[in-house]
Parts: sequence; C-alpha cells; structure tokens
Amino acid sequence: MATVHVHDSYTDLDAQEWDELVGESSPFLESAFLFGLEQTGCVTPETGWQPRPVLVRDENGLLVAAAPAWLKTHSLGEFVYDHGWAQAAREHAIPYYPKLVVAVPFTPVTGRRLLIRAGEERARWLPSLVHGVASAAREARGIHVLFDTEAEAKALEQHGAFTRLQFQFHWHNRDYADYDAFLADFRSTARKKMRRERREVSDLRFERVLGPDAEQMDLLYRFYASTCDKYPWGGQYLNRAFFQHLASHWSHRVVGVFAMRGEEVIAGALDVLKGDRLYGRYWGCDQEIKFLHFEVCYYQGIELCIERGLSAFEP
Repeated sequence: MATVHVHDSYTDLDAQEWDELVGESSPFLESAFLFGLEQTGCVTPETGWQPRPVLVRDENGLLVAAAPAWLKTHSLGEFVYDHGWAQAAREHAIPYYPKLVVAVPFTPVTGRRLLIRAGEERARWLPSLVHGVASAAREARGIHVLFDTEAEAKALEQHGAFTRLQFQFHWHNRDYADYDAFLADFRSTARKKMRRERREVSDLRFERVLGPDAEQMDLLYRFYASTCDKYPWGGQYLNRAFFQHLASHWSHRVVGVFAMRGEEVIAGALDVLKGDRLYGRYWGCDQEIKFLHFEVCYYQGIELCIERGLSAFEP
C-alpha cells in the first residue's frame, strides 16, 4: 500500500534516497543541483517558488516515486512563456495563479518528471504519484508539467492532461572521428563559413576544465551575471552562493569552457556532463568579439563530445 507525502521543502529530504530514484536521469534532477537551488536561496517563497516535492513510499517505507513540484505565483524562470495564457485568463476574470509546476527551475532540459524507482512496476505507482501531485496542487489553479518525456506526456493524457509541444535543437554525434569529419557533413559553403568563424577567434586560447575549482566557478558566475545585466528582461535567477555550492558538491558534473587572451580570461561558459550527454547552460564575456559566443557555447562543446565519444550536446 502506497503512502503519499507532500513536503514544503527539499532541504528536509534525504539526498541519497532521492538520487537513487533519479539514477541515470537528467543531471538537473540530482539533489546537488535541485536541492541546492533552495539551499542557496535561489528558489524560495520570497522569489515566487514554494517547494512542494511529492514523495510516494511503499508499505516498507521505501521511496518508490517522486515528483519535483513547486507552487508558483508567476511564470518567470520556466522557459515556457505562457504569459499569453495568463493574460487571456486575466481578461476573462479567471484566476491563473498560483499554479503548480513539476519541473527543474530555470532549466529547459527535457527529462523525467514522474520519477519511479528502477525495477519497480511503473503502472503500480504512477496513479499514487499523480494523486500526490494533485494533492500538492490543492491551492493551485492548474498543474503544469514542464519538459517531461514523451512517454510521460502520453501517460498524463490518460489522467486528463493535454500536451503542449516545444522544439529544441540538439547536436548528435554520428561517430565523428574528429571535428573535420563533422564539418564534412556540410555543404562546401556552410563548411567554409564555420571555419571562417573559428578563424575569427584563432588568436585566443581556449581551455575546457572538468571540475572547475571555487575560483574558476567565481569567474563563471561573474560571466553569467554580466550576461543577465546585458539582457535584464531575462532576469538573474542564480546567485554566487549557488555557483560555489556547485563547486563544492557537483564539480564532477561541471565543465568550464574558458577563452583567454594571453593569461586574461575574457569569456566563459558552464556546461554539464552526465553519461554520454553534454548540456550547455550559462555563458558571458568581458569583451564583445565576433563569433566568440559560437566558439565558447557551441564549437568547443561539439569538440568535447567528439573527443570523449559523447552521443549528444544540448547547447
């Protein structure tokens, strides 16, 4: 018999128990990242994110299912852009907030959202988990499951949900021997264009660091914050404490990409590595240089995937 619990904080949960449930799923579901957002003050009721994690346990108390849920009073930091829906609701005097979102804050990366322990029968525990999500949403005007898998979306349709489609561009490795082999897939004009873009920054030096230290993470935070300052409509959601938290608890997942002129670091990007997949996240620069963004955020990541035999890159 299942017991369902809705908590009001992630910091009270057992991190090891949660990570066992996550397994090989998206790295952003891991406790170091997900719980860290709350621990460092990035997601709190004051910022419009009220934690509502949903846990399902079996008759022996074993955690068999969970969902990363949050009660929200706005739509910021979701990368879904449902502001039109909210506006339409407002025009018709229909309350739209608060809403319950099942998601990883500030992270538009597809992955499981209805976590079921490996080896357990999904059909057995899914109804209890969906019931728990509904319980967490008692104060909400709607439930939004963001960037879930196609299989989860189909399962949720059986429980009354409807599907919204969103498109992303991912790079896939076709067993390229090297970067030139990747370029060989392109027509001559595109191939020449990409080589020309890389030549534009050939006077710079680039380094990829797996597991940046605290000082390097400080640099990556500064670059991230500078980008937020340049484009303030996007909002700065993460703080320095979170970057330092990642340096202390999640460095094995982080790849820092740095651009240098001499010994001066002028740009950087934070990527995340798990299994055979690389994820691009945050970037910034001190100097505006043509094609620097492409090099730091795309071409360096593609090269890393080819060198390490990774299957895909979500830049």
